[in-house]
Parts: sequence; C-alpha cells; structure tokens
Amino acid sequence: MKRIMITGALGQIGSELTLKLRDIYGADQVIATDIRKNESAAALSGPFEMVDVTDGKTMLDVAKKHNADTIIHMAALLSATAEANPVFAWNLNMGGLMNALETAREVGAKFFTPSSIGAFGPSTPKDHTPQDTICRPTTMYGVNKVSGELLSDYYYHKFGVDTRGLRFPGLISYATPPGGGTTDYAVEIYYEAIKNQRYTSYIAEGTYMDMMYMPDALNAIVDLMEADPNKLLHRNSFNVTAMSFEPEQIAAEIRKHIPNFVLDYDVDPIRQGIADSWPNSIDCSSAKEEWGFKAEYNLEKMTFDMLDKLKK
Repeated sequence: MKRIMITGALGQIGSELTLKLRDIYGADQVIATDIRKNESAAALSGPFEMVDVTDGKTMLDVAKKHNADTIIHMAALLSATAEANPVFAWNLNMGGLMNALETAREVGAKFFTPSSIGAFGPSTPKDHTPQDTICRPTTMYGVNKVSGELLSDYYYHKFGVDTRGLRFPGLISYATPPGGGTTDYAVEIYYEAIKNQRYTSYIAEGTYMDMMYMPDALNAIVDLMEADPNKLLHRNSFNVTAMSFEPEQIAAEIRKHIPNFVLDYDVDPIRQGIADSWPNSIDCSSAKEEWGFKAEYNLEKMTFDMLDKLKK
C-alpha cells in the first residue's frame, strides 16, 4: 500500500484507521473521505475529500485525482441502525460497496472492506464457528455483509481485483463513541462506569459475543493488506476475534478497578434478537495460518487500558 483512499474515514473504525495508516505510510499518502467533514484529527491531519459513497462518479474521480493504489471501504450503517431502516441500509451498504469495487477495478487498486459476525445466523454453529460454514443471517445488516463477501469474491474471480476482508466481532474503543451496533454495550459500559459507576445493559445476562479491542482490529487490517496474496486461500472474509464474554464478565473486570460499579439490565428485544442470532465464539485459525493473525489484548488487559485512557 502506497496511496490509500478510505471511505467512511470519520466513522467508528475509519477515524482511528486513518490516523494509524498516516503514521505508517505518511500523512499525505492517506486520503480520508466521508460524506461530511468535522474538526477531528482524521479530517485535518492529511488530505480530505467529501465523498458520498452512493455517488460512484465522485468516488472514481477522487481515486484518480489522488492516484489511489488501495481503497479501504469503511462507509456503512451498523447492525441496529440498519435494522431500523433496512431499505436505506441496503441502498447505502450495497450501493456504496458496488461503487467502491467498481472504483478499485477502474484504477487497478487493492481493495478492503470489513465483514462481520453479523454474516452468521441462527443456523450457524454457535461455538467455535468455523471459517467456512452456513451464513444465513436474519438481519438486513447480516444480509448486506454476506452479499458483500460474495460480491468481493466475484470481483476477485471475474476482474482480478485484489479484494480482502475481515469478519469483525464487536469492536471496543476509547477514542470513538458507539455507532449503532449491537455490541456497543461493551463500549458504553466503560464510559458509564467512570461517569456514574453504574450501567444498564440492553443485552441480557449470559449472552456471549465475540469482541476485539480496536488496536488489534487496526493491526489486523494492516497485516492482512500487507500479506502475500499467494498465501491467501480465503479472502472475503477471514474470521478474527480476541475474546468472547457476557455482560457479567466485563462488569467483574471493571469492579477490579471500580469496586462500587453496578450492572443493571433493561433488555432491548431488537438488539437482543440480533445478538441471539450470532455465534458465542468463532474460530480464527485460518487467519492465523494464512497471514499470521494474532490479538494482543484479552478482557483483563483491555479493561485496564480502556479505563486508564477514558479517565484521562
């Protein structure tokens, strides 16, 4: 990767990924794009262009203008938001992806877009979910992600576009606020623990979901995109995970630092239904074998770092 264009660069993952890539490759080599501009470091620390991903012509023009050799397509609606507005989610998530893939094809760029554990569904094996398995999701977000994996595979086999992707679990970050995902409780709980020493979870006790700390997620993107393409048997997309826990376990870790922390429950049936359709834990052995994936953070180490950073 030398000239990298990122869509959705001011979003939950994109804002941190933009800064990381600028640190690695140079600020001028990473072109951030989004439908809006704000005063964040991602918007101001290097080249920025306004791009609505449903506008394929503008996306292509920007890629050509900056001689992009890599396109990282992050713009999308997340799970709970997509379920509340499924038609808009399809038009944005799938229309934007098609435009991004066409742009990569036109300019000959390497391509990345994230998938998700949302690609799995109730008929998927719940424990140690394998890389190659049944993907029959029951949410619009999940349908988008499965479709995106297949479409990316199509562009690789049909047009030779070097497409790559990761099936992310829930992502936890101190730097960016939650963005409408089902796993966002695992971010919100840290904020509320520091501010109020109390949190009301919309996810029920005993509901296990895979999670990953954002630094590990960002490293995984870079490592996958720099991996030798000849070693990639799977492309779209690799299972990755760092930990699997339920709300009481994260609360117990928080109490090691904030002893008076209280966890309550007010279960949201929509987000709980989404969570129940996802695996309890996934197998990421293919990512380890094909490009050396590894996660540095477990629940204990992540909790210490999250609370330390948020307090500051």
